[in-house]
Amino acid sequence: MDQTWAWFSEKLAAKGISLTEGQLNQFETYYRLLVEWNEKMNLTGITEREAVYEKHFYDSVSLAFYTNMNEAGSIADIGSGAGFPSLPLKICFPHLKVTIVDSLNKRISFLQHVVQQLGLTNVNCVHGRAEDIARLPEHRDRYDLVTARAVARLNVLNEFCLPFTVKGGIFAAMKGGDPAEELQEATASLRELKGKQLRVESMLLPHEQSERHIVFIAKTDNTPRKYPRKAGTPLKQPII
Repeated sequence: MDQTWAWFSEKLAAKGISLTEGQLNQFETYYRLLVEWNEKMNLTGITEREAVYEKHFYDSVSLAFYTNMNEAGSIADIGSGAGFPSLPLKICFPHLKVTIVDSLNKRISFLQHVVQQLGLTNVNCVHGRAEDIARLPEHRDRYDLVTARAVARLNVLNEFCLPFTVKGGIFAAMKGGDPAEELQEATASLRELKGKQLRVESMLLPHEQSERHIVFIAKTDNTPRKYPRKAGTPLKQPII
């Protein structure tokens, strides 16, 4: 086993996530496809293998350190970009039913190709703006766990993500630096969108030692009918 695989496996095993050789091969194929497609479209600024395993794969799977993935049947990943965090989570927890929403069709093509090459099942890649997709009955108030990683500030993100979350479900916002200021700013949007802050978990990436935070928000009731507002409005006029 090479060095990258060794530390990656060890760090996840220490958190109770043991990977088979098949799963490690899926991660490696994912890495290869990411670099290959990145040459023709902008998926990531990070392409060095060790860095992708740490800053994309390990960082994505870290959500499972703080929430029981075995209890989550369905997960929606909003503004997923190159598939983070949902596809690394799906590789580790094959039972998950994953829906990925992204507004760029080229990225959806990449994600569908990855899903096919990795032999993943129960992954639905949806092209569209979060505000539009969240109004469709098959996606509204539906998912046990909804997540977004590095997409927008929390007062905007709440309007993108909470409409997808089932009443009693969890929205997990994956952030870099300390989100205290964003949480303060998001008080009104949480109240409006029937969300309640549960806790904030923090960690350092194993090698780079940069900070990561995950904000856990509980959905207390169904989304009020007027939300989400028209595509583009949450970014231009956040709820404050």
